[in-house]
Amino acid sequence: MKKGLFWIILMAVRAMAQSSYAPLNEAYYHNLERYEIKSGKVLTPLFTAVKPWKRSSISAYLDSAQAAGVFTSGADRFNYQYFINDNWEWRSPEQQVRQKPKLKHFYKVPADFFHVAESDFDLHVNPVLYAGLGKDSRLDETLFINTRGAEVRGVVDKKVGFYAFVSENQVRLPAYVVDFVNDTTSYHPVIPHEGFWKVYKNNKGYDFLQARGHISFEATKHINIQFGHDRFFTGNGYRSLILSDFAPPAWFVKGNVQVWKLNYLFSTFQMTGNVRGGPGGLRSVSGGYPQKFMAYHHLHLNIGKRLTVGVFESVVFNSDDSTGRTPLRLDYLNPVIFFRAIEQQNGSSDNVLLGVDVKWNATKGIQLYGQFVLDELIIENLRAGNGWWGNKFAAQAGTKYINAFGLPNLDLQAEVNVVRPYTYTHNTLYGSYSHYRQSLAHPLGANLFEVAGIVRYQPVDRLFITAKVIRTVTGRDDGSTNFGGDILKDSGTREQDFGNKIGQGFRNTIRFVSFTATYQIAHNFFVDAQVIMRNSKSELTYFNNNSTVTSLALRWNIPQRLYEF
Repeated sequence: MKKGLFWIILMAVRAMAQSSYAPLNEAYYHNLERYEIKSGKVLTPLFTAVKPWKRSSISAYLDSAQAAGVFTSGADRFNYQYFINDNWEWRSPEQQVRQKPKLKHFYKVPADFFHVAESDFDLHVNPVLYAGLGKDSRLDETLFINTRGAEVRGVVDKKVGFYAFVSENQVRLPAYVVDFVNDTTSYHPVIPHEGFWKVYKNNKGYDFLQARGHISFEATKHINIQFGHDRFFTGNGYRSLILSDFAPPAWFVKGNVQVWKLNYLFSTFQMTGNVRGGPGGLRSVSGGYPQKFMAYHHLHLNIGKRLTVGVFESVVFNSDDSTGRTPLRLDYLNPVIFFRAIEQQNGSSDNVLLGVDVKWNATKGIQLYGQFVLDELIIENLRAGNGWWGNKFAAQAGTKYINAFGLPNLDLQAEVNVVRPYTYTHNTLYGSYSHYRQSLAHPLGANLFEVAGIVRYQPVDRLFITAKVIRTVTGRDDGSTNFGGDILKDSGTREQDFGNKIGQGFRNTIRFVSFTATYQIAHNFFVDAQVIMRNSKSELTYFNNNSTVTSLALRWNIPQRLYEF
């Protein structure tokens, strides 16, 4: 089926000049977004809530930011040159930085280990390395991360863009992440962000392969078509309650239309269901893992010079449906139709979510943003305040303050996330808003209240300091209960119909504090020093623990791997 969809798209598209996409990376994207906030207005051609971004669009965005006069400090000008170098193929020859190559063929430009730049072929090849050691106060063994791989991107005939990333990984994770893997109350048996895994070092570590990639085409000047295996992120916040990059990559077909003040994204994902058991966290079913699909629409509109409003809908559909339909529902592939109308028309029990997201650049340096996700709602019960289980929704509100208090390159962010019990859950085996037993939204699922504060500071060109303080209150299960926090559980097994409230069940309060100092030695070559203090208090012994984690790592052409929950 995947190959068939790919070739249909390939034959239908008359592609134009093309670009690959810059991989998701929290620090990378924040350092880009901050310049729109600093300008106080929406900059073209990016709709910042739809990530990842095309490299060609990043290059054009830099021009808009430069025209707005936002690169004022020495660190700003350093960042500007960094992004120019990182997307150099979209700059004019006089803007491209050339240097004396190593061994005649390597690093002719700062960003690429090896590249080919011909009129009909553009190729960029870079090695990937992540090597780190650490210590956890709860463990006797040394933590480590050992990642080796490669990243390749390019364009063929100025029509077909491509990207590929592959890495082999061995890790020994902090104790609280191992707790997530071995949680006996819900039994995730998955490594956050990853797919299949196996044990390593006598069950004290994990070994896994990570592979991502895509092929993309410009169907017209304003329509981009993409096919591949990757993650996405929707929103302007630290978390996304709509679609986050917490779960592992998934197969997808995506179209994006950007015209006038509109950006419309439509996509279909093939995901892995949540049958558990065995290494890798899943059990093979009829020769393969259980599959399900998700269709997703998102429409953004720029209103005036400062405000962007988006609306979205998504539906998870699968073969575990009382109607007995086949897994791939062709009616959901329609890019311009409402999923709820299809579901009601066909008598389907599929899981449909609706919602909005908003971004307002209130003034130069200050942005307000938010999201609202509606899973199910009956106004009568909401007004009655009776805690009906089916009033399932999530909300986010946040703000960013760039160059806070007049100090250059000091950025502050505050965010609140609220998710009602049983949100994202469903009453079928594969209908939850998840992939490979991991949430497609907040890492902890539902039934939670969270406050996060982030400080980012770049005191000199190559030094980046980040501090995060997160307090989360969530309700846990003891294994035999279902209080609405574990989105993998059948909502039909809920504890009660009425009287539900956020944090119900076995209360768990998590305080997560991290401090990271990152120094960029050379282009995309970083050293990270990090301290994490995590305090978890709960009525359940399993979730009642404290950890202090210290680590030092070298990264080359790969973002920092984060476990912030």
